Amino acid sequence: VAQPGKKAQLAKKEQTVPEERPVPKTAEAARPAQPPDPTQLEKSLAVLSKLKELEFHSRGNIEKLAELSLTIEEELKQRTFAEAIGAVYSAQDAFQSKILKLIEDYEAECDRLKPAG
Repeated sequence: VAQPGKKAQLAKKEQTVPEERPVPKTAEAARPAQPPDPTQLEKSLAVLSKLKELEFHSRGNIEKLAELSLTIEEELKQRTFAEAIGAVYSAQDAFQSKILKLIEDYEAECDRLKPAG
């Protein structure tokens, strides 16, 4: 009788594991005692540049999706595709929000890696 309960507890524990993965990132950011590494800063700035490039293209995708949505719904009257393009637009918009937050956080990390003075 105790076995099914244990399995349920294990399943619950396994489900929470993916949600806890971002935690080490904050722990890594909380170690300012380590001296900044110029190579790490250089590589981090390259990553930041690529993230900004992704964000730029994401904005363009949002604009194009908005145009396509208008064409599909208003000009072509293809109502069957209106919901699908709306879902793609929403997904791109969610990506945009997340990448902007990531860029903001990553810029702070790059600033932390810069040598003082």
